[in-house]
Parts: sequence; C-alpha cells; structure tokens
Amino acid sequence: MNVALWVVQALLALAFLFAGFSKATQPLDRLAGRMGWVKVVPQGLTRFIGVSEMLGAIGLILPALTHVLPWLTIAAAVGLALVMVCAAVFHASRREYSPVSINVVLLVLALFIVYGRWMLAPLA
Repeated sequence: MNVALWVVQALLALAFLFAGFSKATQPLDRLAGRMGWVKVVPQGLTRFIGVSEMLGAIGLILPALTHVLPWLTIAAAVGLALVMVCAAVFHASRREYSPVSINVVLLVLALFIVYGRWMLAPLA
C-alpha cells in the first residue's frame, strides 16, 4: 500500500505542480486561451490558485520524504481536495462539465492519499 500511495502522491504532485506553475507564471491572455474561467476571475485569484496548487504539490511529497512533520502530507492532500471541490462547483455553475470530471478524478486521488496516509500506511 505504501508504494501505491507514493505513486499516487508523485502523480498528483506533478499534476498540481504543472497546473499551478502555469497559473502562477503564464500571461493571463495565454491562460485564457486554455482556461476560459481566467477571464471572469480577478488576476490575483488566478495567481493565488496557482501558488496554492504548487505549495500543495510540495506538501504532498516533502514532509513525507523528509519525515519532518509528516502530518503535513495529509494536510496538503486535504487542502488540494478542498480546492478540487471548489473548482468542481465553480465549473458546474458555469456549465463547464469537462473540467468537472478532471476535478473529480483529482479529488478522489487526494482523498485516497488522505485515507491511505491516515489509516492504511501512516507516515512515522
């Protein structure tokens, strides 16, 4: 189970790292071509989401890897799960159903990490 959790943590961290990096650094005009919602939210919110996703990605790996405050891995997974719930609600309210399916997949993976690291293979 530990290996499966590490694989999911790594994949989820990569997904959030890349998504967050683009939201935090790309010009908004470029982002709006791929993500229509960028046009309707404040620029600061888009950047905040990007930075939050990158920090969450780091939180999925670093505390577990270093064994320094390993509970932060669970906290990062909970935080990313909450981000995905908010994103799914936002996209559904705009009738953008394709992103909702991606949000749900990422949500399930984050919840798997929460449950796995809390109950099945806790970090010491």
